[in-house]
Amino acid sequence: MQETVAIFPALTALAVVAVMFVLFFRETYPTEVVAIAGVSLLLISGVLPYDRALTVLSNPAPWTIAAMFIVMGALVRTGALDALTTLAEAQAKHHPRRAIGLMIGFVALASAVVSNTPVVVVMIPVFVQLARSLDISASKLLIPLSYAAILGGTLTLIGTSTNLLVDGVARAEGLAGFTIFEVTPLGVILVLWGMIYLRFIAPLLLPHRDSMANLLSDKTQMKFFTEVVIPPDSTLIDRDVMGVELFKRDGVRLVDVIRGDASLRRNLQGVSLKIGDRVVLRTQIAELLSLQRDKNLKRVDQVSAVETTTVEVLITPGCKMVGRSLGQMRLRRRFGVYPLAVHRRNQNIGRQLDDLVVQVGDTLLLEGASEDIQRLAQEMELVDVSRPAARAYRRGHAPVAIGALFGVVGLAALGVAPIFLLSVLAVAAVLILRAIDAEEAFSFVDGRLLTLIFAMLAVGTALQASGAVELIVKMLVPILSQLPPVLMIWVLYLITSVLTELVSNNAVAVVVTPIAIALAQALGVDPRPFVVAVMVAASASFATPVGYQTNMMVYGPGGYRFTDFMRVGIPLNLSIGLISSVMIPLIWPP
Repeated sequence: MQETVAIFPALTALAVVAVMFVLFFRETYPTEVVAIAGVSLLLISGVLPYDRALTVLSNPAPWTIAAMFIVMGALVRTGALDALTTLAEAQAKHHPRRAIGLMIGFVALASAVVSNTPVVVVMIPVFVQLARSLDISASKLLIPLSYAAILGGTLTLIGTSTNLLVDGVARAEGLAGFTIFEVTPLGVILVLWGMIYLRFIAPLLLPHRDSMANLLSDKTQMKFFTEVVIPPDSTLIDRDVMGVELFKRDGVRLVDVIRGDASLRRNLQGVSLKIGDRVVLRTQIAELLSLQRDKNLKRVDQVSAVETTTVEVLITPGCKMVGRSLGQMRLRRRFGVYPLAVHRRNQNIGRQLDDLVVQVGDTLLLEGASEDIQRLAQEMELVDVSRPAARAYRRGHAPVAIGALFGVVGLAALGVAPIFLLSVLAVAAVLILRAIDAEEAFSFVDGRLLTLIFAMLAVGTALQASGAVELIVKMLVPILSQLPPVLMIWVLYLITSVLTELVSNNAVAVVVTPIAIALAQALGVDPRPFVVAVMVAASASFATPVGYQTNMMVYGPGGYRFTDFMRVGIPLNLSIGLISSVMIPLIWPP
């Protein structure tokens, strides 16, 4: 009976974590919401003591991640990253294939010292341009872009938030902290293999996919938004708008019917035209002229004919549209811009867009006047996937941002001070020397990611406090104790990798790291190689778009299907795992 009572908190903690992972996978709620709910349940049930939960806030890893986000923001703001995209564009004009190799290499190296998510966001338009220069589909280049960024993150401790997080958890468990370049020997091997894979094997597996904009075959011919008014003597009065042949011609697309101040575009089926209705059409120039001569419509030139453009924009973590419905934002009324379609998770959504809540990784197809789209993009912080962004950079302050970054890297490598302290000093430098304004700087901090990290650290603490970690270790020790070190690492890698592909990599890293340490201690071996295995496996997420944020970033612009990532990513996942399992025991003997 006593044993049952003792084991009850552990089983409760495991049950809560299992439910959280299911919800992570199903994406019913955002990951950070699920994490907060899980922590709340653990606190209420008493499985997570309040005083133990408070210790989570003293973990330096999340604060280091936040500080590095700001340093990275300064690099973006000063145009330090943009200088390299300009170089890539110049190379692409003369040597596009060489430019691809150079840019893949740059992405990997850049991701070693700054967060890989903004690197990918900056480079997506460049890679789309390269694809056009080579006359190939962008789908041939965007998965390699994401994979290169992920692999580059394994080169240093600060290459990805996952590495910093695993290090933070390991320190909290009593292990000596990792130095900034301790994982570099393994990272170099993995990056070299990744580059070989992306150059020779991936091209055979990558699909030819059209992006959302390309799926609209007549997109390039539709150049104008046109408003036509139904006059009192029109024969179209009381006609079903969807049945009007005039609006169904080749080169004409019905966009909206505006009655008074109300837009009826949400459901045009069954709408009968009334006197004074304004019909918004997307037309070719030839059809524009013919509509001007039609007596059933008020002359177009007496209303409006605005030259428009169609762009695909990417929803990034910092976008102000995230979590809001398209209808709520009233894009037509505020900006004169129409959302035509949304690409999300293997599907193009073109109907009932007003109810759609925007998520990170969505790609929106927008149409409107160029200046209106630009105004919307600036206000909402959208990324145009068709061309690199043009903005006013503080180029004179670029040395400050670059100096701050390399100051962190260099001084941490020399052991002068902890990374957290150095990153805080770097933030102070870029803010005081005005490489970036405070308001803009803090907008680069991903609050949702930090919320998830703190919450999952609390979950990890609950697993420890409840005895759940000990319970898992007791189950695994009899199995793993019979295996050689290489296979021990391989099993741990596989468990971590599978979980990472299904749910958030940071969440998995926090949960698995304490288990890995306790497991190694129970086996009587050094925990360090086990921690490195978790670090690599939680970062090297290639097989699904949901496993890593950069995969989600390229999902829409590349027009990919879920299975595309599986086909290209699973062989890379397995090969990285095998290489890691062989090399880790050699570099960090257990």
